[in-house]
Amino acid sequence: MAKRDFYEVLGVAKGASDDEIKKAYRRLAMKYHPDRNPDDKQAEERFKEVKEAYETLSDSKKRQAYDTFGHAGVDPNGMGGGGGFGAGADFGDIFGDIFGDIFGGASRGGGRAQPQSFRGNDLRYRLEITLEQAASGYTKEIRFNGYDTCGSCLGTGGKNGAKPTTCPTCNGTGATVVRQGPLRFQQTCHACGGTGTVIKDPCDKCGGAGHVRKQKTLSVDVPRGIDHGMRIRLNGHGEPGINGGPSGDLYVEISIKKHPIFERDGDDLHCEVPLPFVTAALGGVLEVPTLQGKANITVAEGTQSGKVFRLKGKGIQGVRSSVPGDLYCHVHIETPVNLSDEQKDLLRQFDATIEKNSGKNSPQNKHWTNKVKDFFSSL
Repeated sequence: MAKRDFYEVLGVAKGASDDEIKKAYRRLAMKYHPDRNPDDKQAEERFKEVKEAYETLSDSKKRQAYDTFGHAGVDPNGMGGGGGFGAGADFGDIFGDIFGDIFGGASRGGGRAQPQSFRGNDLRYRLEITLEQAASGYTKEIRFNGYDTCGSCLGTGGKNGAKPTTCPTCNGTGATVVRQGPLRFQQTCHACGGTGTVIKDPCDKCGGAGHVRKQKTLSVDVPRGIDHGMRIRLNGHGEPGINGGPSGDLYVEISIKKHPIFERDGDDLHCEVPLPFVTAALGGVLEVPTLQGKANITVAEGTQSGKVFRLKGKGIQGVRSSVPGDLYCHVHIETPVNLSDEQKDLLRQFDATIEKNSGKNSPQNKHWTNKVKDFFSSL
């Protein structure tokens, strides 16, 4: 497979400064480092790709050769081999700088590095609420499996609260140096896992982690007007950080139950209202529900099915809105069913009077009939 452009790999422009390249590398190296992604082959390949791009673009001579000849300019077997990994390249400096950044910035001169800390992972919790609760706001206590400081060791990870000691293998740097011929690599210390410290006698309760998994209870304030799919962030209630890093966050994802009457569209509400046949013909007052209670709408004489009535301000005031939305009532005329013989006779008599004045009483039907006649006459 053809190699990707090194600038594209690091996500920087071709004219990026050395600092921009270094910052981009650090961010991606931390994201895809094998220690943070165990058994993830895809992340491992991305890490190698990022490392190779940084090795080239952080060296002025190699970068110039790459800008001029592309990948061939830094290929030891290609036309630019002399400017790539040929004689005179300080491999110790290259790899020392790369892995020194990962483990806290070890200097090329052999200075002591600081063990790297990592932020804890975020947690998610799905909270299902009703439309009424979303509209008015809601406070809910939730229970979830989180983490808390170990009560036995008080977070030190050592038995009876004993504190970790400096790792004798890496002398507290979190990294060890491996030499392979002219190359010098820094890699995560196998003894301490990159923390720079070891626990000689781990706590029996947490196994040296310093924290234990437990069921936690939190009170969640759901703001008024929240919508389906929105999230509430509870800072610091995620997984604990690594090596002194900050804890992650807990994200409460809101799911709103299907309502038996209303459908939400942003801040507006919609509902379908059955309209009695007689009320549609003669007009009248129709009582409809709202989230705030009952309301009346005035139905004009001769109202047709599909008419929409708007009740201003009877919707929901969203979390980012200053005024509430509206309620739209879509009326449909209900055809009478289960009629008695007497009712059927009355309807037939009524229909006979309508037929005599179809143009006046049924204008839509007359218009439709005329269009059909015109259609067939044109055939």
